[in-house]
Amino acid sequence: MTPPLTTLVLLHGLGATGSAWTPLRAIADWPGEVLAPDLPGHGSADRLGDYSVPSVAKALAAILPDGPLAVLGHSFGGAVGAALAGLRDDVTAVLAVGVKVSWSEDDVARFAALAARPPRVLPTREQALDRHLAMAGLVGRPPEEQADGVAEVDGGWGLAMDPAVLAQRSPDLPGLIAATRARVSLLRGEHDPMVTLADLEACGAPAADLPGLGHNAHAEDPTLLWQTARPLLT
Repeated sequence: MTPPLTTLVLLHGLGATGSAWTPLRAIADWPGEVLAPDLPGHGSADRLGDYSVPSVAKALAAILPDGPLAVLGHSFGGAVGAALAGLRDDVTAVLAVGVKVSWSEDDVARFAALAARPPRVLPTREQALDRHLAMAGLVGRPPEEQADGVAEVDGGWGLAMDPAVLAQRSPDLPGLIAATRARVSLLRGEHDPMVTLADLEACGAPAADLPGLGHNAHAEDPTLLWQTARPLLT
């Protein structure tokens, strides 16, 4: 019997949607199915009472198809991917890109304050799309490509994201990596201000820089990211 093809699961970062992966999906020569779901609280996905990394991973684990699965995650999505691998034995490989692993008390307080703000209502859809692109780190991408990131609300337009997702704190990436049998690799853009290579090297998995890139490597140079990612996921 021919073994099943591995499904590639692409997990976006905070504030984005699965559409953030559109440029990479256009070039990804993956032999199996490619999925780019909206994480809970983003886009059209269900909302949760708790958006911690373990809670989001648990919700995702319940809806993904049976494996084998390989996971490429950006930032928050990278941490969720590592947690997912600890919940499902059919995850064979995880590549986490740009995960912020060191959070100061000021970082936690700032994100908590953002999460507590009332959702902002903008007068036009175009303004809401611009705000979504800025929030998702996708400025410069075609706005209509990311249209699932906004929604019509009373009085105008706003982000489709539940603001509560922003109430984050440092993920225990070393613990998540230690809890899985999947192959885990870590990457960052060499100019990423949110995480250092030393931070990633301390997490217990192979880590490397993507030359010339910043935090949003999947948007800045999807070709370079994919060329680096593919051998780490197969």
